[in-house]
Amino acid sequence: MAIQKFEDIVAWQKGQDLAVEIYALFRESKDFGFRDQICRATVSISNNIAEGFDRSSNADFKRFLYISSASCSEVKSMLYLAERLNYLNKEKANVLRLQCIEISKILTGLIKSLK
Repeated sequence: MAIQKFEDIVAWQKGQDLAVEIYALFRESKDFGFRDQICRATVSISNNIAEGFDRSSNADFKRFLYISSASCSEVKSMLYLAERLNYLNKEKANVLRLQCIEISKILTGLIKSLK
């Protein structure tokens, strides 16, 4: 059965969960540039899935899924930096990076299914 709405896409759901967690973790951060960048990147994960889903073709949808995947990699990279800057401890950063990896794997599977 085909997916009827973007809210049913597991990667979108997990992207939303990750964004909520990132926002909560960095809400009080005084490093406004870092906070803004990681929040924008994490929101981009689910937003690009949603935007791509409502495009007119699978090719457009795939393009947005690739953008979503790239945003996921950006968040993952920033989590390494957050750890190095002591904004997050190693354990929390690892948990969040694993969430990014999981989302990326789901996106890769979805992209392959559209080829």
